[in-house]
Amino acid sequence: MKDRRRGRGAGWWITFGAIAFGALFLVIGLVMGGVSLSYVTSAEQARGTVVSLEWSAGGGGYSGRSRSRSGPTAHPVVEFITREGRATTFRSSMGSNPPAYDLGERVDVLYRADSPEDAKIDGFVSLWLLPLIFTGVGLLIGGIATAVAVLVRRNRRAAA
Repeated sequence: MKDRRRGRGAGWWITFGAIAFGALFLVIGLVMGGVSLSYVTSAEQARGTVVSLEWSAGGGGYSGRSRSRSGPTAHPVVEFITREGRATTFRSSMGSNPPAYDLGERVDVLYRADSPEDAKIDGFVSLWLLPLIFTGVGLLIGGIATAVAVLVRRNRRAAA
């Protein structure tokens, strides 16, 4: 007797691929969240000032004020004084259009004492947005694919 599951291979691979893709995104999101959590718990705090906006081509950013992703993005350049009294300037990796920060705006800064130039603005977008997106996409895709796999398996068992 031939194996009755022979023609069902493609569907199984698609479902397995979706579950694996979701799991990968979930793991990446959790790792990114762990990195952010580690950074927040070990970082020094300072008060900084946005001294300029660096515009870059392409639309790779997010703003709490607008969800526009077209055109150039403005990355705030922030200056702050470390606990040791050293003036430090950094460019935020998160850009947006329209700019999320104004020139002269005061912002909270997190930095590592051993590497203050790798500072970050202490805000939701710069610390938690990417981990949240990756984790959410992973849970959504992996959850839906797992539910589909469970339902298909139940239906096959009920039909047998």
